[in-house]
Amino acid sequence: MSRLLQSFARGIVIILVPIVLILTSVRLVLNPWYLELEYRTPNFPADSYGFSQEERLRYARIALDYLLNDEDISFLAEQRFPAGEQTPPATCAMMEDCTRMYNQRELQHMVDVKEVVQASLKVWYGAMLILMVLGVLAWRGDWLEDYRWALARGGLLTLILIFGVLLLVLAAFGVFFVAFHEVFFEAGTWTFLWSDTLIRLFPERFWRDTFLVVGGLSILLALFFWRLFQPRRTIQLPVNSG
Repeated sequence: MSRLLQSFARGIVIILVPIVLILTSVRLVLNPWYLELEYRTPNFPADSYGFSQEERLRYARIALDYLLNDEDISFLAEQRFPAGEQTPPATCAMMEDCTRMYNQRELQHMVDVKEVVQASLKVWYGAMLILMVLGVLAWRGDWLEDYRWALARGGLLTLILIFGVLLLVLAAFGVFFVAFHEVFFEAGTWTFLWSDTLIRLFPERFWRDTFLVVGGLSILLALFFWRLFQPRRTIQLPVNSG
């Protein structure tokens, strides 16, 4: 491979590393263990409309399953409250069947969220595949040290990006949260009543903590890359000419 192509490949690696590390962190929290951890954190807000912690965990796992499985929206549309329960009056007024757990706007939003999640996972898989292919080419083409250098610099770039995002989350989470949704979702499709099931299961505290956890995991992975893939330095001892 020519030096020009090697330089181009290094640039691709540096760009792909933050994508891989951040999406790896996202995938790690898309698991039941994170729901268990988050709902049991101190001072996590209780549901003022009556969900117990166990009910929250059960219904949140179902919502998470939907995002990761191959089912259509009927998977959630068929979810109903236990016998004798129904959605609170404010939400019920907008529904034909108040025993259904989700109203139409919530269902449409979950369709949109699933599209974003599934697309992100495809990007994650693709980015990892490209990194592995470039790694093999680097090994066979005798530019492995350049590849390691690019991985380390990608870790450093990830640190810079994540620290910037975390500062924004800590300083003005509301602004960041709105901006995030405006990037990925159509305006007006992601706002709900306090009595809606999605808000009851996933209040603002949940999302603030989630961004912080994803950021923390990304920092750990980035530090690992930065330290592990630092190019090996050859120490040259001075030659005694006398």
